[in-house]
Amino acid sequence: MRNAKSKIIMINIVLFGPPGSGKGTQAQHLIEKFNLKQISTGDLFRYNMKNDTELGKLAKSYIDKGELVPDQVTIDMLTEEVKKPTDAAGFIFDGFPRTAAQTAALENIVKKELQSEISICLSLVVEDSILVERLLKRGETSGRTDDSNEEIIRNRIKEYYAKTAEVAELYKQQGKYVEVNGVGGIDEISEKLFAEVEKIQK
Repeated sequence: MRNAKSKIIMINIVLFGPPGSGKGTQAQHLIEKFNLKQISTGDLFRYNMKNDTELGKLAKSYIDKGELVPDQVTIDMLTEEVKKPTDAAGFIFDGFPRTAAQTAALENIVKKELQSEISICLSLVVEDSILVERLLKRGETSGRTDDSNEEIIRNRIKEYYAKTAEVAELYKQQGKYVEVNGVGGIDEISEKLFAEVEKIQK
């Protein structure tokens, strides 16, 4: 449990949302509202590989062989990022965790490096038909091939649910999993997310 006497309580959010749920937009709103730093595993990989760090070289060696990068490499990248000095009031973790093992690893990192804990897992919920519609629309302007084929889109959505189900269950058991309706005006959805975060600050 958090120390009630502690003046500064970090806000550490795990943010979930299927492709097309508006997760990227809402992450930015949460960052601005609560002064958070976003850690996206995709960005971490790109940064480390572009800057030729030891972890970047290691990740690239697996990718070049067509192999999956082991969890430990991602965990080490995450640890290094969390250790960097920041004036943020907490973090948004995006794209990680995706398995029970990764969930345990993240909790260890947050506990050891930040002397804190995961505050809440926010999950944006949108019906599949709306997601497909949004992504197909995005595909018309984004030029992304994976946004212009309905079958590929539905597979991506299915894969997302399969990957996050285990983690969602773990956070449900901890009483930290909250679903928020991701349909409506952007600001309206933001307000719902803000309200959930504000509950944990009280």
